[in-house]
Formats: sequence, structure tokens, C-alpha cells
Amino acid sequence: MKAPWEKVAEDGELAPGQVKRITPGGRRLLLCNADGKLYAVDEMCSHEDYSLFLGCIQEGKIKCSLHGSYFDLETGQPTVEPASEPICTYPLRVSDGEVWVNPDQPGSN
Repeated sequence: MKAPWEKVAEDGELAPGQVKRITPGGRRLLLCNADGKLYAVDEMCSHEDYSLFLGCIQEGKIKCSLHGSYFDLETGQPTVEPASEPICTYPLRVSDGEVWVNPDQPGSN
């Protein structure tokens, strides 16, 4: 793969419900496994700029552990208040057992 795609993990590295901090292109992102499907999203909550790393994953959403907002991992849209702004999502590919993210195309997954 050519830049700007960056390898961020091995396929199968994350079990369902797990989250990993990644920094492709210097961006602070999370790689999330929701029921076997991988997503790459901004690490920080749009409501209070708090890390989503400690949040749990449920039904394709990640929860902010500070105030309880949930964000859809596919779209980045908040589904539970108090957050009203989405988080960015990033395109992700799995190729030859490796997970790649393009940090230069937020919102285009």
C-alpha cells in the first residue's frame, strides 16, 4: 500500500470489544473491534475533549466514560447526549493479515 495508508495492527490482534491507541500520520486515533468488525475513529470525545480509550464498546458504538455519550463507530455521530458533534471516522483496510488506516481522509470510510 502507498502513503498515506499506514499499518496500525495485525489482523486478529484485537478481540471483540477491545480498543487500541494508534497514531497514523501523527493523529490520535482509536482502532476498535465491535463484534469482529474494525473501525478507526478519533480518540477524543467531541463534547469535552476527553479520551474515549477507556470507554466500552456496545452494539457498534463507543461510550465516553466521562459523561456517557455514545458515538456510532461507522458514522461518528453521537447517539446519546451530552455530545452533539460527531467524531471523525477513518477509512480502514485489511490486507494480507495487516490492518491499514488512511489518516488523511477523515469521514470517508
